[in-house]
Amino acid sequence: MGVQVLVLFGVTSLLMWALPLWVLYAFNHKLFPGSEGLSQQSTTLWSGLLAVLSVNVVIIFYIILALREKPVAAAPHPDPAFLSKARASMTKNQAQDQDTPQSAGSAAKTD
Repeated sequence: MGVQVLVLFGVTSLLMWALPLWVLYAFNHKLFPGSEGLSQQSTTLWSGLLAVLSVNVVIIFYIILALREKPVAAAPHPDPAFLSKARASMTKNQAQDQDTPQSAGSAAKTD
């Protein structure tokens, strides 16, 4: 799943750089239909406006894809029934250890 996120981020980052540059290039070289009759000021205005709009379209596309991703599952939690049995077993063992008397000779020696 991490690879998909990185690929999506890389593609959208590339589009955020390339698409506005392509829009500016296309307007300056009269590649858009109807842009031949525009004045220099109108060409600059429209190319800048469409370049900014193209970045916003890419951002919206990225947000939509991010919202459609499946949420990452949280860390699994232990079974409550198992936990209650384990706690009961531990308290039972502790109670048995307290009930059995220890003699002086039965203690383990450490070096």
